[in-house]
Amino acid sequence: MPQVFVPKEITEGETRVACTPETTKRYVKEGFEVVVESGAGRHAHFTDEHYRDAGAKIVSGADAEAAWGNADVVFRVYPITPGDASKLTEGAILIGFMSQHRNLDSVRILRDKKVSTIAMELVPRISRAQSMDALSSQASIAGYQAILMAATYLDKYFPLLMTAAGTIQPAKIVIMGAGVAGLQAIATAKRLGAVVEVSDIRPAVKEQVESLGGRFIDFPMDESGEGEGGYARELTPEQLAAQQKVVREKVVAADAVITTALVPGRPAPKLITEDMVADMREGAVIVDLAVEQGGNCELSKSGDMVVAHGVTIIGHPNMPAATPADASLLYARNIQALLLNMLKEGEIVVDVEDEILDGALLTHNGEVRHGPTAEAL
Repeated sequence: MPQVFVPKEITEGETRVACTPETTKRYVKEGFEVVVESGAGRHAHFTDEHYRDAGAKIVSGADAEAAWGNADVVFRVYPITPGDASKLTEGAILIGFMSQHRNLDSVRILRDKKVSTIAMELVPRISRAQSMDALSSQASIAGYQAILMAATYLDKYFPLLMTAAGTIQPAKIVIMGAGVAGLQAIATAKRLGAVVEVSDIRPAVKEQVESLGGRFIDFPMDESGEGEGGYARELTPEQLAAQQKVVREKVVAADAVITTALVPGRPAPKLITEDMVADMREGAVIVDLAVEQGGNCELSKSGDMVVAHGVTIIGHPNMPAATPADASLLYARNIQALLLNMLKEGEIVVDVEDEILDGALLTHNGEVRHGPTAEAL
């Protein structure tokens, strides 16, 4: 009977859990033994009793420490620390976000212990893996939360208001990047009654933007801005300067700006310069969802909220954690879909010929399989 261990997340601000009572029931039904560290689901409001009722074994203290070495599979949300990586038994399977470019010491340990590490951010964007796409499930929550945070700190209403004292014009929102987070931000801002304009270097997303009620900011390019897997590709310095010129007028006139632009494996592009911020009106808000990858705004600081030139700039590094219950439900379902895909006649099979695992395996059999990470070591 394969054993799954769900440790408690210890990183400050991480409220999610990688396995819920719902997914626990399914694992038990499929023949897994599920071991959960006491308090693992507390921040998402899943109690130890909920897990027991679902069929899990609850451990704490020395038993929780021992569970790291006894487990066939360990689930994580936040990237594993070198200390925790060293607790895993040789040949174990680790499933979670890795942020491998910032976590190389852990990668080395996982490689040397011959752990099969499945990085959720490396799951390929193919139709068969849609139910496993944790980046998308968590990005959708981040886009939703970004708008709520902007509305909280903005000094005006989002919707058009007609009152006996006169009319209040709707807020003008600019969203940079129309991926999953950006599209959810558009939908949420429109529900709140704002006027929404959207910038993206991929012309193919224009129809999606407009279907949600956003106005697409046309950005003329000699070639498509779409890269591998449908993500935006890295722009040349000349193209980036041209994009900044096009969006500058929109950003300066905005009440709030949500930035979501990411390029896989690269630092986030700097789309908002300090001089652009200086020209924005006092009281405006910027929410930088790319802050963990360096930020789309030159003035963003990860984990901090700064005020520059009268503009509030929010650099929340883990926006999905602000909605822990639903973020955990979705993430746990992503992991469940992935693990059950590996289950063959009651045994977990790490099949490197499987297109999903081939893309998502960071380490396996003592090797680092992800090219950019191997080069960085």
